[in-house]
Amino acid sequence: MTRIFITWLINTIAIMIVIKFVPGITFTGEWWGILLTGIVFGFVNAVIRPLVKLFTLPLLILSLGLFTFVVNAMMLGITSWVSVRLNLGFHVEGFKAAFLGALIISLISLMLSCLVNAGDREKN
Repeated sequence: MTRIFITWLINTIAIMIVIKFVPGITFTGEWWGILLTGIVFGFVNAVIRPLVKLFTLPLLILSLGLFTFVVNAMMLGITSWVSVRLNLGFHVEGFKAAFLGALIISLISLMLSCLVNAGDREKN
């Protein structure tokens, strides 16, 4: 349960940073909307992303994994679509913003996950 909470928190922080720095990604809702957007993003990545990666496996192999960036952008777009339907206030305008946002979210999530995992190793 703690791992799920930490992952959600990391994703939410990454989304907040992307909203601040990537043109085309906006948030106009209440403060709790960004927390729910993090939950939506985690759900999309946990449920929909594996299916999309399975169906795009030939493209992933042919591109030597670079198509993963497109899949990540699609997941951010789906998160935006769901968030708009739920009136959370999160919106991604176009593929370029989604691609750049997904790239930055991936990098931030990687760095924060490494920091959290390093802290876990020091405890043991």
